[in-house]
Amino acid sequence: MIAGVPTVESAQEVVRAKSHRYRLGWTRAIDRAIGAVVEPLAALLVLVEVVILASGVFTRYVLRAPLVWTDELGTILFLWLAMLGSVVAYRRDEHIRLSVLVRRASPRVSEILTAVSSVVTAIFVIELMPASISFFKQEEIDVTPALSIPQSYVVLSIIVGLALILVIALLRLAETNPRVVGGVVAVTLLVSAAAWFGRGAFAGLGNFNLVLFFVILVGACVAIGIPIAFSFGVGTLSYLAITTTVPLNTVVGRMNEGISNLVLLAVPLFIFLGLLMETTGVARRLVEALASMVGHLRGGLSIVLVAAMYLVSGISGSKIADMAAVAPVLFPDMERRGQKRTDMIALLATSGAMAETIPPSLVLIIIGSVTGVSIAALFTAGLLPAVVCSIFLIALALWKAKRENQAVTTRAPLSRIARTLFVALPGLLLPLLIRYFVVSGIATATEVSVVGIIYTLLIGVLIYREYDWRTLYPTLVNTVALAGAILLIIATATAMGWALTQSGFAQQLADILGHAPGGKAGIMLLSIVLFIVLGSVLEGIPAMVLFGPLLFPVAKAAGINEVHYAIVAVLAMGVGLFSPPLGIGFFSACAIGKAEPEGAVLPILPYLGVLLVGLLVVAYVPWISLGFLPANQQR
Repeated sequence: MIAGVPTVESAQEVVRAKSHRYRLGWTRAIDRAIGAVVEPLAALLVLVEVVILASGVFTRYVLRAPLVWTDELGTILFLWLAMLGSVVAYRRDEHIRLSVLVRRASPRVSEILTAVSSVVTAIFVIELMPASISFFKQEEIDVTPALSIPQSYVVLSIIVGLALILVIALLRLAETNPRVVGGVVAVTLLVSAAAWFGRGAFAGLGNFNLVLFFVILVGACVAIGIPIAFSFGVGTLSYLAITTTVPLNTVVGRMNEGISNLVLLAVPLFIFLGLLMETTGVARRLVEALASMVGHLRGGLSIVLVAAMYLVSGISGSKIADMAAVAPVLFPDMERRGQKRTDMIALLATSGAMAETIPPSLVLIIIGSVTGVSIAALFTAGLLPAVVCSIFLIALALWKAKRENQAVTTRAPLSRIARTLFVALPGLLLPLLIRYFVVSGIATATEVSVVGIIYTLLIGVLIYREYDWRTLYPTLVNTVALAGAILLIIATATAMGWALTQSGFAQQLADILGHAPGGKAGIMLLSIVLFIVLGSVLEGIPAMVLFGPLLFPVAKAAGINEVHYAIVAVLAMGVGLFSPPLGIGFFSACAIGKAEPEGAVLPILPYLGVLLVGLLVVAYVPWISLGFLPANQQR
C-alpha cells in the first residue's frame, strides 16, 4: 500500500479474504503494541534524517563550515530506519512478494501457503539470530571515527528488527488453524533435518548445489508467496550452512554492509518526496496542465498519460505511486471518450516501464551504489531514452485512437491553458531543481531528496495552501514500510550475491556472457533478455543488487560504456516488471485501474512490442544515453 492508494493484493490479504483466521485477543494486543512503538519511532527517524541532511547541505554550502559527523550519524540512524521499516512492512503485509499462486489458489491451499510463509520466515530469523548476536559481540570493540559510537549499536538494529519480525510471524501462526500449522511445521522440520544430516551427500554435487539452493529453493519460496527478502535469506543461509564451513555471522556482516551505504538513504527520502507530491496537489496540477494543452486531440489523453508519467516519475521514486497519482485523474475522461479500460491500463503499465530510467529513479540510485557508476551521470543519461520510448508508445496510442474513432472535445481556451501552466509551474520546476543541485555539486544524490521534500512542502503550504498536516504521519509510516521492504531485499540480496561470488558462479556467468556470439552486440542482446527475465521474476532492485556487480565488469571489459549498459538494463527490467504473467508492476497497474489482469493481457502486448523496439533502439544507438554526458564519460 502507498499513501492509501490501491495496490496489488498481498498474499496475506488474499488469505484473510479467503479463510478463517483465529483472531485472538492477546495476539491483537501484542501486534498493536508493536505497531504503537515501532511505527512512530520509524516515522520520527525519517524526519530526523531530513534534518541531518539538510543541516549538512546548509553548513557546507552556505556557511562553508561542513559538519564532519552528519554522514556518520545519518548512516547509523539509517540502519535503524531500514530494520524498523522492515518490521512495519512485515506487520502490514507489505513486503514485496509474488502472490499470483496464492491469489489463484483455493482457500484451503492459500491458508497452507501463508502458514508456510510464516514458518519459513520464523526459521530464517531463528537461524540468523545466533549469528547476529555473535556479530554484535565482534563489533563491540570498534567505534565510529567521528562520534566514537560503538559499532555494536548499529548491529543492534539488526537484532531488534529480526526479533520483532519473529514475534509477528509467531503471532500469525497463533491465529492460523492449529492443524495446518502443525502439519507445516512438521514437514518443514523434517525436510530441514534431512538436509542437515544428509549434508555429506551435497559435497559431491559441486556447483549443482547452486541450482538446488539458489534456483530451486529460492524459486519455490518466491513462487508460493514468501517475501523475496526472506526467500533470498533462506536460500543463502541454507547453502552456507549445508555445503560450506563459512560461519553464518558472515551473512549478518554482508547484510549490514548491504545497507550501510549512505547513498541508499535516498530510497526512503525519495519515496517520501513522491508521496508528498500527491498530498500537496503537485502531481494533480501537472496532469491538469498537460490535459489542457493536448487533451482535446483524438487520443490526446493518451499523450497526457505518457507525458504525466514522465514528469511525475522525474520526481517520485515509486512507480506504483506514479501510476496511482496519474490514473484517477485521467481514466474517467478517457473512458468517457470511448477508450477501453484494459487499453488504458496497458498504456499506464508500459508508461511505468518506460519511466524506470527517469531520475531520481530508485533503481538508478541503487545501481550507482552497488556498481560504482556515477549517479549524476545516470540521472543525465536516463532522460532521453525515456523520451524515445515515450514517442513509440504515443505513436501506437494515437494510431489506435484513430482506428477506433475515439471522441474528441473542445480545445481549451488559451487563457485556461496559461492559467493551468502557471499553477503547475512550481511542480514543473522541481525536476530541474533536483538535477541542478546534483550536477552543480551543491548536494549529493541523497541530499537532493531533502531539497525536494522541503520545496514540495513549501509549495503545498504556501502556494497551493491545501496540504493537510494530518496526512503527514500516515505518509511517513507508508514511507518506512515501502522503504523497509526494499532495503531488506537489498540486505539479503547482498549476502546472496556474496555467496554466489564465493562459489565461483560469478566467474562462470562472466565467461558465458563474455563469450556470447556477436561480440558487443551479442552481449547486449543477451543482457537484455537476461534483465527482462530477472525484472519479471525478482523486480528491478533485487535483480540489480544480485547481478549488477557480476555483469557490469563483463560489459565494461567488452567495451560497453557502463552508464549506457545501466540504462539498457533498467529499461529491460522495466519491461519485465510490467509484463504478464509474472511482472508485479503489471498487476499493480491492473489493481490501480480496477480491472482483472486476464482482460489486460492481450491489450498490453502491442504496447510491450513497441516498447521493446524502443529498448533496442536505445541499446544499439549509445548516443541516446551518452550524448549529453561530458566527453570523458562517453568512452
